Amino acid sequence: MTPFDFQPRTRVVFGPGSLDRIGGLAAELGARRALIVSDPGIVRAGYPVRAQQSLDAAGVTSFVYHEVGENPTTAHVDLATIYAREREVDLLIGLGGGSSMDCAKGVNFLYTNGGVMSDYWGVGKAAKPMLPLIAVPTTAGTGSEAQSFALISDARTHRKMACGDPKAAPAVAILDSDLTASQPPAVAALTAIDAVTHALETWVTNKRNPVSEAFSREAWRLISRNLQPSLDDPSNGEARAGMLLGAHFAGAAIENSMLGAAHSCANPLTMHYDVVHGAAVGAMMPAIIRFNAEAVGSLYDELGGAESLASTIEGWLAHAGLPVRLRDHGVEEAKIPALAQEAAAQWTAQFNPREVGPAQLEEIYRCAY
Repeated sequence: MTPFDFQPRTRVVFGPGSLDRIGGLAAELGARRALIVSDPGIVRAGYPVRAQQSLDAAGVTSFVYHEVGENPTTAHVDLATIYAREREVDLLIGLGGGSSMDCAKGVNFLYTNGGVMSDYWGVGKAAKPMLPLIAVPTTAGTGSEAQSFALISDARTHRKMACGDPKAAPAVAILDSDLTASQPPAVAALTAIDAVTHALETWVTNKRNPVSEAFSREAWRLISRNLQPSLDDPSNGEARAGMLLGAHFAGAAIENSMLGAAHSCANPLTMHYDVVHGAAVGAMMPAIIRFNAEAVGSLYDELGGAESLASTIEGWLAHAGLPVRLRDHGVEEAKIPALAQEAAAQWTAQFNPREVGPAQLEEIYRCAY
């Protein structure tokens, strides 16, 4: 069996209404002054106010920074870090989608270790201790609350930087499915497809191991069972809870086995064509599965077979009103060779179970086109 080194770093609190426990959890971490990092939509939904009420009752003073964009950049992190320093906080809370949680992690790097975000591009580059972080996802997609990585875009070049350190992992993840009820249908669909790709890519990476496989398998079981019911009927609390837990397990799988070529191919699409991440990985995933089947078809068979998985994803994309083909995203066929070169340089490409370089990735892009 594949060797592994598994060290859980995050306490997981799951259940409807669990946001109201945040004050007690913060107090257990010794917090006195907390910064909630969120975005305008989440503020309108009223969740930061609920969190502050719980924090106030526990004797924890709290502040809200809510200017995080859809894809967190170094500019967002820099401004939020200034806000945190001015208030001398000792606890960070990422409340929202992956953007808010990743921005909170980014703040943690700069607030505790100084420098600029690019200093932490890679793994294990934070020399000093970091603040405790509570992560509260309001979407069922990124699984950031289960990971020690922050994905931050350079505000100037738009290149995404994966900045990871064990100390950046959340101390607590609060999984409250009530919070996902406010997702707009388009956001719910995009984040759900993102979670699907996490479950399926982690299942076959060349770093997979018994721990990641357990998370990936259960993530796929929960997501495949609950994705369509949760989209068709947002009032279905059980389906939303299943999606939230499935997305979390998929995030835990990423932490233990990384991702593959679908994410490598997606990042250039976001950079050059502003394709939202969930739509980008969703459009790439069927072609990736069909490409990888030559090397890991038996693993796909355990989940129903490669062609069935690829067709299922295409069906979910169409059902959610998302483009199935790259040409429908406005991608130019003439630019595919350049996209393939960029995708080959992405960090996750090295973990794909079947080796990929520019030639292979060009082939994959053309299949997805």
